[in-house]
Amino acid sequence: MSNLESRGIPTVGVATTEFVEAAAVQSEALGFDPAYIWVPHPIQDRTDDELNALAERHVDEILAALTDQNTARA
Repeated sequence: MSNLESRGIPTVGVATTEFVEAAAVQSEALGFDPAYIWVPHPIQDRTDDELNALAERHVDEILAALTDQNTARA
C-alpha cells in the first residue's frame, strides 16, 4: 500500500477486525498510516453469498476512503 500511495495511487486496506492491532503495529514500524476498512472476522468460512453481502455493506465506505482527499498519503 505504501508503494502504491507513494506513486499517487490511492489504496484502502480491507481486513478483518482480528488484525486491527497487528496493522497498527506494522503501520507504526513502517511510518505509514494507511486507510483501512475493518470487516467482521472470520472471512475464510463464509459462503459466496455471505461474502457478496459483506462486500455490499462496505463498498460505499471503501469508495469513500479511496476518494477522500483527507486519506491521500502520496
